[in-house]
Amino acid sequence: MKIKTPLILLIVIAFLNISCFEDKDDNQITGSSINDFVWKGMNLVYLYKDNVPNLANDAFNSDEAYANYLNGFSSPEDLFESLIYQRETVDRFSWIVDDYIALEQQLAGVTTSNGMEFKLFLQPNSNTQLIGIVTMVLPNSSASASGLIRGDVFSGIDGNPLTIDNYISLLGSNAYALNLANYNDNGTSTTTDDTIVSRNESISLAKVQYTENPIFTTNIFNVGGQNVGYLMYNGFTANFDEQLNNAFATFKSSNVQHLVLDLRYNSGGSVNSAILLSSMITGQFNGEIFITEQWNSEFQAAFENEDPELLISRFVNNDDGAALNSLNLQKVYVIALESSASASELVINALDPYINVIHIGENTAGKYQASTTLYDSPDFSRQGANPSHSYAMQPLIFKSLNKVGRTDYFDGLTPDVELSESYLDLGIIGDENETLLAAALADIQSPTAKLAPIKSEKEASLTLFKDSNSFKPFHNEMYVDKKLPFNISN
Repeated sequence: MKIKTPLILLIVIAFLNISCFEDKDDNQITGSSINDFVWKGMNLVYLYKDNVPNLANDAFNSDEAYANYLNGFSSPEDLFESLIYQRETVDRFSWIVDDYIALEQQLAGVTTSNGMEFKLFLQPNSNTQLIGIVTMVLPNSSASASGLIRGDVFSGIDGNPLTIDNYISLLGSNAYALNLANYNDNGTSTTTDDTIVSRNESISLAKVQYTENPIFTTNIFNVGGQNVGYLMYNGFTANFDEQLNNAFATFKSSNVQHLVLDLRYNSGGSVNSAILLSSMITGQFNGEIFITEQWNSEFQAAFENEDPELLISRFVNNDDGAALNSLNLQKVYVIALESSASASELVINALDPYINVIHIGENTAGKYQASTTLYDSPDFSRQGANPSHSYAMQPLIFKSLNKVGRTDYFDGLTPDVELSESYLDLGIIGDENETLLAAALADIQSPTAKLAPIKSEKEASLTLFKDSNSFKPFHNEMYVDKKLPFNISN
């Protein structure tokens, strides 16, 4: 989740009192310079600093003790990981990279991709063999050019059966042949007699640098005489905010009265894009609270002492002066699954106190914290970054609260209508007969009819193993581009 704002925060380092020892980087301190950057950045802004003893301002009683501590780690990654608070349960999302160029590209929507998104499942009656099911084919990609379609099944790569031991190396290759298969359910409702049958057909895919437009598809349906807009939005990517506003211009000019927002594969991105999207959906809440930020105790006190308004993000009616095309809706249907994370969840949570949000799908990922990129520079910004390495960190820095204070949804957001995709019959994204979209359209057609949860016995017995997001190091992100309020000399 990322907030993009031109606001320069007017808080000085004195408010934070973070200097616990003399900085001797320029005096040949013996600790690793990269480790020094890691510790200082985490000590400054980490959301859970108060819970990590080694991040306390008085953790070291001398420069020598600090240097010895830094030298006790074999890599910056090891130090960083040692400073994470409860990795498995609380902070699942902070990370460090040794190539911030790749990080910046992915946050901008630029990746190395063949255009195939997929989910991996254990084969019936096996604990080791896998099958893959294509969930999405990105336009103008190797996958789309090859004729691959959503719902295609594959069981091998380059003639090698896909297993839990080799899937990373096989699918991680830059070029490979996808061995297609058919899933044969033998006409029964259980998986015990199901088989995977080779199609004796392969599709060659190649990964290239690819810029993904997060606006995957839009449509307008007429349902009971009402115009219903549909938007599948796959990433909160700031570089495409203008295109998002253009999509809403079409909705607005078409007198759209309802909106189905499809975030099923959207793992997050820019908080500012989330604010813009939410403001386009509504429009009648300009200036009202979108979210409030809660930082570590030192930052929180500094913000509250200087200007509490700095902790608040509000609904807007323009993007850098360009008027937003807002629909002024009182209700929105949001399709969200377990793969919907961070900024996707933020939209649902932030809109909920204001309008009726009908969440169709599954419990979401459960990420309510935001991060920012820290570079090894005097003020942790990109400018002046140490040219001797390309390490950067993306630590969690605050958690988001909606207008009524809702946060800490560890287990995700619970759907109003529990539905899952039928992976053996996925349907066409944006088609009115596709399971999840059809549920939303049915409720618009007859809002008094109660939608029952749908999950077949066969679907329930398929065991999900991994999905293509596993190959994306920076997925499930909610990041801020907020200038830190400091002038720090390392």
